[in-house]
Amino acid sequence: MSDRAVMHDEVLEARAAWAHLVREGETLRIVDLGGNQAVDCLFYDAADPTERYSAADTIAAQRNIFLVAGSELRSNEGRVMLTVTATTCAFHDTIGGACSRESNTLRYGRHTLHQHACVDNFLAAGARFGLTKRDLVSNINWFMNVPVGADGTLGIVDGISAPGLYVDVHAERDVIALISNCPQVNNPCNGFDPTPVQLTVLAAGG
Repeated sequence: MSDRAVMHDEVLEARAAWAHLVREGETLRIVDLGGNQAVDCLFYDAADPTERYSAADTIAAQRNIFLVAGSELRSNEGRVMLTVTATTCAFHDTIGGACSRESNTLRYGRHTLHQHACVDNFLAAGARFGLTKRDLVSNINWFMNVPVGADGTLGIVDGISAPGLYVDVHAERDVIALISNCPQVNNPCNGFDPTPVQLTVLAAGG
């Protein structure tokens, strides 16, 4: 990867939103700088955003609820949008969803209503590309640990990531990437202390 040109590189602050056009052949690298930081993520076809990442199609195609190296991120049309080409974190979540002010108040009490949430970030980032709340779907949670028990129950528990772990996602076509560097402080998904992450877009080839 070191011989590939860096097209974009920035540190995304804790709780912040991000939107970027990732071109076909480019790789988006996400680095968990502090460890145990959930990174909520959505992808849309840049030419036609009505085609977007689909958790259901991705899970069905790979018969696995976790994303690992080699996982193909599929759209609601069943087509491959991106591929996870490398990861130093054991797996990533597809089912935990994004926190919202509404879900926070339901789970943790009305005193959390004022707290910023991932849905707020997705709306702010998506607005740059004309996306609205109607365009939000079930998202990826990079680095987040959502185990599923034998009885089908799931929980959001302490993360499996650590400082410096990363995931590389290769774009199979031009895509719009939306990221919420999760601001959640009421459950262990961020170790109760949201931290920055690094976002790097590497050129095609190499």
